[in-house]
Amino acid sequence: MFKQHPTATGPLAAFNTADAVEHLNRLDLAEAAHLVAQVPPARGVRLLEQPELTHAAQILQRLPPAQASALLDAMADDRAADLLLALETDKRERLIGALPATTQQALRGLMHYPAGSAGSLMTTEFVSVAADQRAGEVLQHVREVERDRETIYAIYVLDPKTRALQQVVTLRRLITADPDAPILDAAQTNPPVFVTPTTDQEEVARLIRRHDLLAIPVLDPQRQVVGIVTVDDVLDALIAESNEDVHRFGGVEALDRPYMQIGFLAMIRKRAGWLSVLFLGEMLTASAMQHYEDALSKALVLTLFIPLIMSSGGNSGGQATSLLIRSLALQEIRLRDWWRVVLRELPTGMTLGAILGLLGIARIATWQLAGFYDYGPHWMLIALTIGAALLGIVTFGSLAGSMLPFILQRLGFDPASASAPFVATLVDVSGLVIYFSIAAAILGGTLL
Repeated sequence: MFKQHPTATGPLAAFNTADAVEHLNRLDLAEAAHLVAQVPPARGVRLLEQPELTHAAQILQRLPPAQASALLDAMADDRAADLLLALETDKRERLIGALPATTQQALRGLMHYPAGSAGSLMTTEFVSVAADQRAGEVLQHVREVERDRETIYAIYVLDPKTRALQQVVTLRRLITADPDAPILDAAQTNPPVFVTPTTDQEEVARLIRRHDLLAIPVLDPQRQVVGIVTVDDVLDALIAESNEDVHRFGGVEALDRPYMQIGFLAMIRKRAGWLSVLFLGEMLTASAMQHYEDALSKALVLTLFIPLIMSSGGNSGGQATSLLIRSLALQEIRLRDWWRVVLRELPTGMTLGAILGLLGIARIATWQLAGFYDYGPHWMLIALTIGAALLGIVTFGSLAGSMLPFILQRLGFDPASASAPFVATLVDVSGLVIYFSIAAAILGGTLL
């Protein structure tokens, strides 16, 4: 059914939450803040809690101070902490100072955890009960607190004295349990799966996926629950991280906003650095070609195939790099598996190189015999040179592209920094050396 969209200054009543967020993203900050300021508090909280809302923190700080504080206090603690961390220190402290003491304490606790850790993703709003309670009492407690909790689908059962986590009860088991039975009778049989505040978000996601959880508790050294990470929060974090990885893999500094909202100068800053580094790397290619200037002057026909051979090596390296970056991210392989990858990529690269080498030989032979181009009396040696060069360069590209993510991770860098342009530049320089070394060996005494 056709839905009439309100004007930029009109209310958001005609929109559902997702459409309202998309509408706000198309407005400038002043207009977006003006619209958010007009909606009921509960709607304002829902809008600002959406990860898809661009500049949510900046919208929040443009609201009247009392309204901004009320919205922050009503939000899930993890989302409120994220918004505050996106603000400058003085503006952040001004908003935190207006919050109730308990909320301040919870938010400051969340904000001191490193980005990308379970502590930075967790919320402190979860359902917990003592192990000496009965199922009916717990169910009544859930009814009373459900509006103030991030999720009620997992109830954490704590030791009455130490407050240490003993077990987890799902909402389904709670509903179907005998109201007079002890709550532990409704608990799962397996030991609780948990993480610590410093656990990396990728490990959190792996555990949630492996154990099919909706949330995972975060425990301190005393096994007390300091928070929980819900599946939607970890998915949002991983999507944001994967976007950064995609940008880096394309040789661009990660964009922190949608493409169309990046200013001209900001876009130049994010792209110029990598381009300059790659340009300096390609200068080595020019230096390598200067080194083989005499060979090129004697056999100009070799220059015809430089783009073909270099791009094949770069493409092979880029394929290997993308596969290994993803496998490292999913923990399908670890640093200690590098030698297994070498043993796998070496025959793979040789086979791919042989396939491309045969195609290159067939191309030269076809053009020569059909009369499309005359490569001279030594055309068969030229074809052999191209075929052997493709075999060597594609093999080297596969090995270099597969090992680069391992090297970067071993040095403490993000493997996604091994961008496709970076791999292509590396293979270009080394590929020229391989190409002309093979040419010298095969064409020596004839063309060279």
